[in-house]
Amino acid sequence: MPESSQPKHEFQTTRWSAVLAAGGNDSTAKSALTRLCGAYWHPLYAFLRRSGYSIEDAEDLTQGFFAHVLEHRSLAAITREKGRFRSFLLTALKNYAGHVRERANAQKRGGGVQVLPLDTAAAEDHYRTEPADRLTPDRLFDRRWAMTVLERALARVQRDFVKKEKRELFDTLRPALLSEHPTMTYADIALRFDTTEGAIKLLVHRLRRSYRAALRSEIAETVGSLEDVDGELRHLLGALTD
Repeated sequence: MPESSQPKHEFQTTRWSAVLAAGGNDSTAKSALTRLCGAYWHPLYAFLRRSGYSIEDAEDLTQGFFAHVLEHRSLAAITREKGRFRSFLLTALKNYAGHVRERANAQKRGGGVQVLPLDTAAAEDHYRTEPADRLTPDRLFDRRWAMTVLERALARVQRDFVKKEKRELFDTLRPALLSEHPTMTYADIALRFDTTEGAIKLLVHRLRRSYRAALRSEIAETVGSLEDVDGELRHLLGALTD
């Protein structure tokens, strides 16, 4: 299970707490919000697609929504106690999409505006792999959000590891981090990389610890207080098992 503690000073510099503290009304907060939106737009796209929007309309709505959020800075009413980025984003998107639907004007959805560089082809590939028969738009949003958090945490560990070790070794050990069925035994991995089985086991232990820390750090970027991290982690793990 992920470790239950994280130094306070690390949390105080995280992006969503910085946005909340400033109410979205300074350049630092806007930069933090832009980076968060760029990291977590896939779940919004999946929500819109599952809600019945076409690929083109989902892309336009996503871009139009981000333009609305970043330009109007609609964060002043959010308090630190209420502020989880995931919840804020989905509620704000629903309100925005409903308003656009009422006007029924495709140009107002985004109309070619490119606020963020969105790779919708990749997002569509992800969307096609999602179960089509049992997930509501809200549940798919949470599932996609959870997967994004896990992917970003894994990418952090990979970047740190590859700086010091071999990319091939990380790719070989990756299933051990994700609790997937290993393709090789530790003994076989040790033989392949000319080391000992004990060294491989120790390395896997270190990588798992780093992954837990990266996961908590990634979640901390999207909640309004340190106390919210454990609850958000439980929610996201639940979204993956629904």
